[in-house]
This record gives sequence, structure tokens and C-alpha cells, in this order.
Amino acid sequence: MHRGDQLQSIAGRRICLEVTERTPLLTWAHDHKEQVGAILREQGALLIRGMRVHGTRQFGQLLEALFERSLAEYTYRSTPRTRLGGNVYTATEYHPSETIPQHNESAYAHAWPMRIGFLCVIPPGPGMGGATPLADSRAVLARLSPRLVENFEARQLQYVRNYGSVDLPWSEVFQTTDRQEVEAFCAANHIHFEWTGDNGLRTRQVTPATEVHPVTGQKVWFNQAHLFHISGLTADVARDMLSVYRMEDLPRNVYYGDGTPIEVEDLDCIRAVYDELKFHFDWLQGDIVLLDNMMYTHGRQPYSGERKILVGMAEMRSRTSPGATHP
Repeated sequence: MHRGDQLQSIAGRRICLEVTERTPLLTWAHDHKEQVGAILREQGALLIRGMRVHGTRQFGQLLEALFERSLAEYTYRSTPRTRLGGNVYTATEYHPSETIPQHNESAYAHAWPMRIGFLCVIPPGPGMGGATPLADSRAVLARLSPRLVENFEARQLQYVRNYGSVDLPWSEVFQTTDRQEVEAFCAANHIHFEWTGDNGLRTRQVTPATEVHPVTGQKVWFNQAHLFHISGLTADVARDMLSVYRMEDLPRNVYYGDGTPIEVEDLDCIRAVYDELKFHFDWLQGDIVLLDNMMYTHGRQPYSGERKILVGMAEMRSRTSPGATHP
């Protein structure tokens, strides 16, 4: 790193870069993009602290300079976000009282971003929560039992979504009101679809439980089974949902690839491993977090008061061998 920059440790990982230079932002990015890229390839995560980013546009330019890629549009959406311009978005807009479990972005889909960047515009106040926990997907795979991993790899995962009741409407998920565009997207992304009821849509997609990182060659745990499954809801909410919906009509759920139920005990084991391995830091205004989305998961703690985090994604990658599509 350049003189004046210091790489600090967080939870035993040297992934925090303290920036003391006061060079123009994009000049700094140009001068440091190779070092930042090397850290992401080796570590998978980097917190840059001490930057002065002025606005959404400058944040997008910074990410494009560091990632050496244009930012990607957030397609086939799973959570509500607001697009702010230049493919910079707000972080997931769930109620502050909710926890967002650990996840690799778009691990349920046929394509996902390899790079993600976060900017803290308004940090939560002291003791107000709102941290963004991180967890190493390589370590998660190593900690899970071989029996569980082999079972999930052999049987794959089928994500089922019903749009528009509690979950996002399909027009927001696919960013169009044209059914033909939705059908074309589904066909191109190995998604089985069926139109239901009054302008309803159900999709099913089968994907692997693990993936091999294209650069490191390491296998990583890469799915959202623990997040999509109804057992991820609180007992009261799950009971209420099942009193209103048939199992096949739930806004979202996940099964083995052939449609058979996943054992809740195994999903609980996965959640426990994430809880054991995740770590976090307290956001400061201007903090930037860069992630290799295959190496690291992210989540969100509940919080009180104000909090504003922006996000940009880049370098889309598609599965080389998608799972079979089951009707």
C-alpha cells in the first residue's frame, strides 16, 4: 500500500484499510485498484475507512474504478430496494426491527455479482445495532458436516416463489409489466414459470448448493436455503402464513431439487454455523466495504434510529451447469 495507508485487523482478519491520504477520490482509486483487487482475491473482504465520498454518483464512480467494471443492474430481485442512479441502490429496505440472515447476493439465481460494494452514508447511533455481519463461505463449507454437504450437493435445491401477495410483485422483481419479457427472462435463466389466478406468477428454479470459485478454484457454500425456507421465519409468523397459504402458495420456500421437503434440523445446523462464524464491525460515516460475493456472505442486524447504506454490484457471473428445471 502507499505511504500513509495502514491495513488493520478486524476479528483477526487484516481487512481494514485506514486511509490517511487526501488525494482526490478517483485518483486514489486509480492508484490503489491493483492492491485492492489483490486483497479481495486473497481475503475476499475489505473495509476502507477514512474516505470522503460525496454522493451517490461519486460512490458509483469509485466502485467502477476499483472493480474495473461497470455496475450491474439489480435484476430478478429478492428484496425491496430503491435505485438512486448509476446502478447504485439502497440496501434492502426491510423494517429496522428485522434481522437479515447471512447470504451471498443472488445465490438463489442463475447469475450473481462477483463484486459488491457498500457505503455508509448515515451510521446507526452507538448501541443502536444495524451492523452488517460478514461470514466466510469457505469456512462455512468446512464447518458443515460432510453428510449434510453431500446430501445437499446430490439433491440440489428448488426455490419456489409466488409473487404479489406478501412478497414483491412480479413487476418489481423482473422490472417490467410485460409478461412476454418475464417469460423470456425465465427461459434464459432456467426458471420454470406458471401464471396463476388474477395476474399471479409462480416460479421454480433448481440450482446447486455449492459452487467453485472461478479464480481460486475453492469450493464454497453458495445457496439461500436457510433464508428462503419457511422455518427461517419466527414460529408465530410461520404459523400465521400456513394458516393463510397452502404450502405450494407460500410467497417463498425451498425444497430439494425434486420437490421433496428439506429437513428443518439440517437448516438449523446451517444457521448455527453462520452464527458461529459471522463477525461484524460498527459502521462509521464514509465506511466502504468491498466483498467478493462468492467468498463472503453479508447480513444485517436490527437497528433503531437512522441508518442509510448504499450498495453497488459488478461483474456478473452465470452458472456453468445449472440444475434441471422441475415443473
